[in-house]
Amino acid sequence: MAWVLLIVAGLLEVGWSIGMKFTEGFTRLWPSVFTGLGIVASMMLLSQAAKTLPIGTAYGVWVGIGAAGAAVVGMMVLGEPATAARIFFVVLLLVAVVGLKATSGH
Repeated sequence: MAWVLLIVAGLLEVGWSIGMKFTEGFTRLWPSVFTGLGIVASMMLLSQAAKTLPIGTAYGVWVGIGAAGAAVVGMMVLGEPATAARIFFVVLLLVAVVGLKATSGH
């Protein structure tokens, strides 16, 4: 169950990190509210997952999902450059996330 919570927390991190772009420096009310709720929910789920998973693994996977997800959404939805180098490093992030899970002992 901890892994499910961690994956959902990572997906929420993708949502709130992309949401920050739409807050315009937290000057727009509803994007700021939704982004803030996403941050809180993501952190709460991360903390629940970290009760049973090693913190280095939990945090690393959470950050990896968030960073890779934000980069992919940025490229696919927000028109950010999708160069071969960026795609390579997103894949490298995902390999690191899988490696952390595989070596966590859980």
